[in-house]
Amino acid sequence: MAVRVQREEFDVGAELKALTKGNPQIGGLCAFTGLVRDVNDGKSVSTLTLEHYPGMTEKMLERIEAEANERWDLEASLIIHRYGTMNPEEVIVLTAAASSHRGDAFAACQFMMDYLKTEAPFWKVEDTGDGTRWVDSRDSDRDARERWKG
Repeated sequence: MAVRVQREEFDVGAELKALTKGNPQIGGLCAFTGLVRDVNDGKSVSTLTLEHYPGMTEKMLERIEAEANERWDLEASLIIHRYGTMNPEEVIVLTAAASSHRGDAFAACQFMMDYLKTEAPFWKVEDTGDGTRWVDSRDSDRDARERWKG
């Protein structure tokens, strides 16, 4: 299990290789990589800035990852989330889950991302042609989280 919150870019391929290295029990690896888009809600986006609450953010991501490991039989898991100012096409987030079979890996990876989008204390500001704007959470993100309840 691993969680990192960092300003620096990272190599998704290298992270996934490190996650699975030395564990021949892993038969399935599922990963989600989030990227900065150049358009959001019909507005051109030149940069995205993510702010977070140090200490609290890591604890929440650790709780999300721990819950995924409780719900599914995972061999390894990982959440990396960036903060700071990023440009379109840059990687923002990586969630990954590895298990002996694909089903647990798929479910755990999606669960971690769905909870991260609504529970992690990040705040987003987009720079657009019209100035800067705060990005609110979406109803669709809350709906995605709700399907894991119960």
